[in-house]
Amino acid sequence: MRKAFHVLAISVMMTCAAGTLAAAEPASSYLHRPMPDAWSYDGAMEQTLPSDDEWWHSFDDPRLDSLISMGVDNNFNLAIAARRREVARLAVTQAKSAYYPSVGVSASYQRSRSAGQDMNAYSLAADVSWEVDLFGKITSAVKASKADYNASRAEYLAAMVSLTADIATYYVNCRVTAMRLQVAREHLESQERVMKITQARYEAGLVSKLDVAQAQVVYLNTESTIPALETSYANYFNALALILGVYPDELFRIFPTRGQLPAYERIIPAGIPADLLRRRPDVVAAEYELAGQAARLGIAKKDFLPTLTINGSVGVKSNDIGELFDNNSFSYSVGPTLSWTIFDGFARKAAVASAREQMQSAIETYNLTVMTAVEEVNNSLATYQSALRTMEIDQKVVDQSRESFNLSVDQYKQGLSPFTNVVNAQIDWLSAANSLVAAHGQALISLINIYKALGGSPLEN
Repeated sequence: MRKAFHVLAISVMMTCAAGTLAAAEPASSYLHRPMPDAWSYDGAMEQTLPSDDEWWHSFDDPRLDSLISMGVDNNFNLAIAARRREVARLAVTQAKSAYYPSVGVSASYQRSRSAGQDMNAYSLAADVSWEVDLFGKITSAVKASKADYNASRAEYLAAMVSLTADIATYYVNCRVTAMRLQVAREHLESQERVMKITQARYEAGLVSKLDVAQAQVVYLNTESTIPALETSYANYFNALALILGVYPDELFRIFPTRGQLPAYERIIPAGIPADLLRRRPDVVAAEYELAGQAARLGIAKKDFLPTLTINGSVGVKSNDIGELFDNNSFSYSVGPTLSWTIFDGFARKAAVASAREQMQSAIETYNLTVMTAVEEVNNSLATYQSALRTMEIDQKVVDQSRESFNLSVDQYKQGLSPFTNVVNAQIDWLSAANSLVAAHGQALISLINIYKALGGSPLEN
């Protein structure tokens, strides 16, 4: 009997070895097409790999540094991602426990009566059960759980990337809105001086009441933009407080109310597209999810193979508790069990087909993630370059508008030009100043989006 069992076990092992899956290929081999050699917009981009993740220090803004540190400590989404990562880590430990035998102890007492005689039965035993990983099913389960853990780690990093980018974006939006409020108030002061000029010229009989009315219209139109800007600022501020996990009142003591926006010109270490496979957390997560599904397909296939379990028990049994530990009370059993499901209504076949479809879905997800990554980087680089060109032009427009305003006011005071020229110059100057601030903000947000699209690449001064 023992010889027959050994022959059966050896034949099963040979069959399994012949049908073993090929070694897993890198996830990049599942790409529908190779990665491009360069980004669509790579002019003036220094192609180096990122060395760290503290990209926000390049803005040289201690308040932004404090806000990001606060967000990392308090953000609820990041905390949830950290919990999921820990659950996945514990799942690896749970999967590895299948390598070891299961040991249990039992104790029992039974009293019975038969043929008019009372009998007692005492027993104390230790039971051991060990499933031998004969065909690598447990190993495949461990691989799947490790892939899940690595995917959860990447998802945590993705949450961190998204969090720091969102904090910086809300911060920039707050600062840009505050700057637009500052521009509006500065222009109100200028427009108030113009109103006084028109009032003095009207009282001197040099111009009509129309000039005074037009000056007041310009002033009031500018003043009417302030409530909307204040509301916008409050919305951005409250959103920033939410993502930081604090109440708005806690931000007022560290948040700047005035000041210049951070510098916007940076060298972008964009790297080459293939580096995304090592850089973007979502691509890394998709790769590990694909590896996990491949491992689960292997598990489903191994369900067609037999299972070898070694069971053992050692203990003592006696009808008299005083004789429980005598030599004659000692008992043990040990033996292997080879179980093999021959037919199950095609359930295992359906499970393999389902696992294969899930792996194919993971492949499609991986391809989509990589293609999306390339698109996001290209779009971010293009937007940043466009913002730089816009700022260059807007700065010239602001300079010319300011000069046009000063000339029109001088000519108006001398009676050489109608007041409509002053009105148009005021409106043009304010519009150009707002456009410049908006372009500055867009350039900063584009830098943040480049960081986010690259999955953590630092920005260099």
